[in-house]
Amino acid sequence: MTNMVGDTADMTSRLRQVLPAKWFGDDAPNLQAILTGLASAWSGLYGLLQTVKAQARIATANGVFLDMAAADYFGSGLPRRAGERDSAYSLRIRANLIAPKATRQGLVAAVTALTGRSPIIFEPQNAYDTGGYSSGTLGYNALGGYGSLGLPYQFFVTAFRPNETPISNAGGYGVGPGGYGTGLMFYADVASLMGTVSDSEIYAAISNAIPTTSIAWTTLSN
Repeated sequence: MTNMVGDTADMTSRLRQVLPAKWFGDDAPNLQAILTGLASAWSGLYGLLQTVKAQARIATANGVFLDMAAADYFGSGLPRRAGERDSAYSLRIRANLIAPKATRQGLVAAVTALTGRSPIIFEPQNAYDTGGYSSGTLGYNALGGYGSLGLPYQFFVTAFRPNETPISNAGGYGVGPGGYGTGLMFYADVASLMGTVSDSEIYAAISNAIPTTSIAWTTLSN
């Protein structure tokens, strides 16, 4: 039965083919009715199995099943964006599943992939960030920041919002911005009107990339 297609007529024909030809003549209306009834039920089941098979894999899932997969893996950290299509959301989910985590490089990669801009990270216990007293380009009275041993597993992040901005001269029915004599006006769908990345997405990306025992004091900037 695994090779059967979901169409009832095709499945009925396949059932008829596996029966010995000498048992029934070409004209067997009762047999045809029985086989059609069986095929109809099995066709629906086969179609359901194909749907289950597709939704069991992120690469082929769609609709609410993608949202469920994202919630299973990331909690509320990777929501679907307004107007985001299944194909784009599926790619984001899969990319986040294999993204490096729990390292400084992983954090930089996650934020950069999301915003297109590399964040600034300062670790008070990292000599690369703090330098030494009058040493190199960092340290006392020079560019950089003071180190500290009093902030274990803590660091500071300045993340930058994307440079892309939503179009400002379009709106949906009864929705701004714009007005009489103000800019060019045209209709746009919700995906065009929204910003590309929300602040909550940036915070979530940082939270997902850092170790669970650490704290990232975060500032967002334009």
